[in-house]
Amino acid sequence: MSFAALKKNSNSSFEKLTRELEKVASSQQSSSNDDRFWKPELDKSSNGYAVIRFLPAPDGEDLPWAKLFSHAFQGPGGWYIENSLTTINKSDPVGEMNRELWNSGRDSDKEIARKQKRKLSYYSNIYVVRDPLHPENEGKVFLFKFGKKIYDKIIGAMQPEFEDETPINPFDFWQGADFKLKIKKVAGYWNYDSSEFASVSTLGDFDDDQLEEVYSKTNSLVAFTEQSNFKTYEELQKRLTTVLNTKKQPRVDVETEENESFEDMSEGRGFNSPDITASRAPVSEPVREEIKPRESSKDEEDALSFFANLAEFDD
Repeated sequence: MSFAALKKNSNSSFEKLTRELEKVASSQQSSSNDDRFWKPELDKSSNGYAVIRFLPAPDGEDLPWAKLFSHAFQGPGGWYIENSLTTINKSDPVGEMNRELWNSGRDSDKEIARKQKRKLSYYSNIYVVRDPLHPENEGKVFLFKFGKKIYDKIIGAMQPEFEDETPINPFDFWQGADFKLKIKKVAGYWNYDSSEFASVSTLGDFDDDQLEEVYSKTNSLVAFTEQSNFKTYEELQKRLTTVLNTKKQPRVDVETEENESFEDMSEGRGFNSPDITASRAPVSEPVREEIKPRESSKDEEDALSFFANLAEFDD
């Protein structure tokens, strides 16, 4: 929508976002070398601090975030780093294999399924208010990739737990709030628990002309879930077979029904969200082969470094 319509419909937009949150609750594109992305950094004390502002949905788009599932794991045939078709509500070969492994009842199979689990990422446009380590980023619009922990902070602001707390739309220019991103390293992982929203305010105390200029610099979010970002089922199956060095697994027809016993560690609930669910038909025994350790190649070392970098931002 236009900037004028954005301001006029500020309240109704919040209601629409709330409805979308309810849909999400009931239901990778790499940013490593993309200068459109902003990433927080840790200081010498292994702490990180920045102030950012989540921005409204870009002109012509409905949501101020994009949600993407992906897989990243290593097998005897190399690395499997691919976007999951479950993002766009289609069957995915890794999801189907993981379901078979999980439903086998064997602890060893469940452990394999955990290692091959989906990774959940969100993408939004942000305005950098303060970046102590890189002040040159302040006052600029970037894309920001984040995980479930920060997403939960957003939901908590929109749908607070206690009745004395006022819901806010964190993505609103006028009725939103700056987000104080606070990072600590806990057990080797980045922890965002101390992050919080500040008081409601107009972004930067800017006038409408300044806000419109910021709005004009937002990046498309629907691009993350366009069909072109996903390989076909057959292409993914071929890659999976190569990575695991196994015979092709039979495809399983699935139904849209939740199975809470199939854990998806990336979301803290069943592996089968409403878009990937257990089949009622019997499934064949998955092929399991002994994986012998072998010397890592340069490509594998590069992939491991890449995946470790992604893990830093997994919250």
